[in-house]
Amino acid sequence: MGRYDFRPRRVHQATTQLLATERLIAAPPWYNVVGSIPPTQTLIRTQPVRHQEQLRRSKTRKPSKLFQPQKIFYKEDSLRREFFSDHPWELARPRIVLENDGMDGQMSDWSSIRPPGRQLNGESVVQRQLWLMHNVPNMSKAKAYDQARREFYEERLQEDVERRVAKEEALATGAYFGKSMLQIGMELEDKAYEKWKEWATKEIILAEQKQAGAYTGVNNESMEISADDPEITAATEELDTAVPAQRQRALGGHAG
Repeated sequence: MGRYDFRPRRVHQATTQLLATERLIAAPPWYNVVGSIPPTQTLIRTQPVRHQEQLRRSKTRKPSKLFQPQKIFYKEDSLRREFFSDHPWELARPRIVLENDGMDGQMSDWSSIRPPGRQLNGESVVQRQLWLMHNVPNMSKAKAYDQARREFYEERLQEDVERRVAKEEALATGAYFGKSMLQIGMELEDKAYEKWKEWATKEIILAEQKQAGAYTGVNNESMEISADDPEITAATEELDTAVPAQRQRALGGHAG
């Protein structure tokens, strides 16, 4: 029978013969079902429909990926790749996953960068750029991208201004927001600097001990140099001047 096994297709026929010769007393529960709905008679896989043209390099060689599913491409894929490669931090912004159903271009009016009821995000730039390419005459991909980005930046700036005004109004009425992310980062940096300064002071003391022991021939373990020694103090002060001060108030930028 070669590489095909036809015995499963003949189960109903073999069972019928066994019942006819009374070798089986009762019919199995699946007997009537298989008799009314027999297995398929096709043993050859049909070639799937090709969604795109593919050039055959050789007429004699059989394609190895004939039955693999076709890759699905959307026009928005390249636009999303370009925008998020230029703005990777937009992916870090929180967003609602269920807000998109794949039909944004049909369900929303993208004649503006922010349709009513939609959150401003990277997808807004993609859909706005696609709308400009399809609805504005002589609008290239680069021009549509520049215009969509400009509108996106203006909306982001407006959001930032509104956020700052709301914070100032809240502070004026007695609200307390705690430390900002910039202040927390500066405190952590100061702690790391103090820890490194302590380690560097110990390393200077050990280096002085090794240098003195090399000249005098005395074992380093028997020598003790205090951190209050004038030379150690001078070295520490020189270390402080070499490293810029960390306790500085950052000016400019958004602190909220």
